[in-house]
Amino acid sequence: MKRPEGFDESAAKQAPKKTPQARPGVFPWSGRGESSTAPKSSSPIAKTPAESGPARPAASRPDTAASPKTEKTSIPRPEEAETGTGRPRASGSSAADLPTAGQARRRLRKAARLRRRFEHAEVRRFTRRSRRRRATVITISAIVATLAAVLAVAVYSPILALREITVDGTSQISTEDIEAALESQLGTPLALVDFDEIRDSLAAFPLIRSYVTETIPPNTMLIHIVEREAIATVATGTGFDQIDPAGVVISSSSERPNLPLIDAGSAAVDSAGFTSAVEVLLAMPDSVLARVDTVTARTADDVGLTLRDTTLRVVWGSADDSELKAQDLERLLAVEDCVALPVIDVSAPLAPTCGPN
Repeated sequence: MKRPEGFDESAAKQAPKKTPQARPGVFPWSGRGESSTAPKSSSPIAKTPAESGPARPAASRPDTAASPKTEKTSIPRPEEAETGTGRPRASGSSAADLPTAGQARRRLRKAARLRRRFEHAEVRRFTRRSRRRRATVITISAIVATLAAVLAVAVYSPILALREITVDGTSQISTEDIEAALESQLGTPLALVDFDEIRDSLAAFPLIRSYVTETIPPNTMLIHIVEREAIATVATGTGFDQIDPAGVVISSSSERPNLPLIDAGSAAVDSAGFTSAVEVLLAMPDSVLARVDTVTARTADDVGLTLRDTTLRVVWGSADDSELKAQDLERLLAVEDCVALPVIDVSAPLAPTCGPN
C-alpha cells in the first residue's frame, strides 16, 4: 500500500538533502571570490563540455539564480600586508630604514670582533695561573742569566787578573824562591789560574809538606805553606839525616842532631818497623819525647826505647794503644822507685810494670 506523499513528515525529514556542487568550469580557488553549485548528474560519468553542448553565459543559466553564491576572501600574510612585496619588515620602520649590504657586512665584522674579544678574555681568565707561573719562571731565569753574565764578565776580564802572590807559614824556605817559582801565573785572570802548574812548582821544594791557596779579589793570591818538621834522625854511612814522619829527608849533617835516633836495622824508611817507631814518637807527650834517646824497631811488634842520661830501658811492644802506653810511661817516670829500676814495661797498657828485667 502506497503512502500519500507530502503527509509523512518523518520521511521528509529523513530524506537526504542535496548538497550544491560546483558546476563544471568554475573553480572555487580561482581567486574571483565566487563559486556556484549544480545538481549531481545521475550518470556516473561526468559529461565533458563538448558532449553537453555549448556553454551558456552564467547570467542566462537558469540554475545560477537558484544556487547560492559564496565569496572567498584571501587573507594576506602579515609581511605581505606591511610591505606589499612579501618581504618582512620591522614594525614601525620603512623600506629606507633597512640596512644596506655594506652596513650588514660592517655589523658582521663588528660582531666577529666582539666574539673574538670575548673568547680572548675567557682564555686569559682560565690561563691566569699558568701565565703567572710562566712569568715567574721567566723572571727568575732572566735574573740568573744576568747575574751569570755579569759574573763571567767580571771574573774573566783583565780587571781581576793576578797581580800579587803572597806566601806565609815558612821558616826554612825562602818566600822569594816560592814567588819566583810561581811568577808565570802573574797576569792571568783569577778564574783561569792553573793550579796544577802551581802544585808542580811547589813540589820542587821538599820542605813543603802541604799548602793551601786563597784567592783575594781583585788581584791577590795568598798561599799558606805547611813545612815539614823533623821528628827523628837516622844514621847513614856519612852522617845523619833528619826525617819527618813520612820519612822525607829534610836535611843532612855529619853530626847527630838533638833528635831521637831510629834504629830499624837494615830496613828502609818505608818498612813496618820504621813506621811503628814513628807512630810511637808521634803519640808521646813533649815532656817524654824530649827524654827519648833511641827507638829500636826491628819488627812492628818489638819497639823499645832508651832514655837520655840513664840506662833505663822501656819495653813498648807494638804500636797499638801508643797513646795509652805513653800516659803509663809518663806516670811511671814520676815514681822514683821505678826510675831506679832498669826496665819499665808498658807493652800491656792496662797493667804496666817496672822491674829488674
